[in-house]
Amino acid sequence: MKKTLLWIFAIVFTLSTAIYQRMTGPTKPARGNVELAEENISYRLIRSYPRPTDAPVRVKVENDQITGTFIYKRTPSFDDWTRDEMVREGEYLIAYIPQQPPAGKVMYQISLHKADEQVKLTESPLVIRFRGDVPAWAMIPHILFMFLAMLLSTRAGLAAIFAEKTFRLTLFTLVTLVLGGLVLGPIVQKFAFGDWWTGWPMGTDLTDNKTALAFLFWAYAMVKVYKNNYHRGWVLAASIILLLVYMIPHSLMGSEIDFTQEVIP
Repeated sequence: MKKTLLWIFAIVFTLSTAIYQRMTGPTKPARGNVELAEENISYRLIRSYPRPTDAPVRVKVENDQITGTFIYKRTPSFDDWTRDEMVREGEYLIAYIPQQPPAGKVMYQISLHKADEQVKLTESPLVIRFRGDVPAWAMIPHILFMFLAMLLSTRAGLAAIFAEKTFRLTLFTLVTLVLGGLVLGPIVQKFAFGDWWTGWPMGTDLTDNKTALAFLFWAYAMVKVYKNNYHRGWVLAASIILLLVYMIPHSLMGSEIDFTQEVIP
């Protein structure tokens, strides 16, 4: 009965972390509402888009007397702001953000107008990052293995707390973490941004670095439980580290092109 309750807790806890990951991070769409000419306008502005086309940013505005403009520039860069008109297609105003190479970012801000009234959808510009299209055969198992690793990690941590055997849970956690983070993770990264690994020592990608940190803790925990099936200390520490890793928003400090390094002929 106790083991069943611990598994239920681990599943609920893991689902909670999945929801948290979904609702945080720099690529989560920006949502909100603005008032213009006594009309309430809701928006959902994207901050990630797969190549190879311009990114269409849509705002539902049924009143055809309302027009829109947007400004944009690459970031980080020394570019000047470019101003353009939004295109009306039916009940939508659409801003087409020019596509960039994988990991290229564009900063943009949208304003709506009616007669002499104007409103900005967001107080400060948003950043959208372009990426390559990742095939489902790589993305789906990557996500599944990473959250399975979180589930097993949580259950292993509970096993350590309640003095249960930890060997199998530690082994399965390590295997799923390796498959999801160190095998499929680089494959997804290669499709999306053109590089296999952009963490230390190649770069500062936080997603890669936190995956490597979690792996090191779980690898050492595996060494400890190999000697003692009831080992608790390092298993509990590794489960806490993986939890902290999951609390860091996904894609924070992710891959980006530094346009300030362009060579001007």
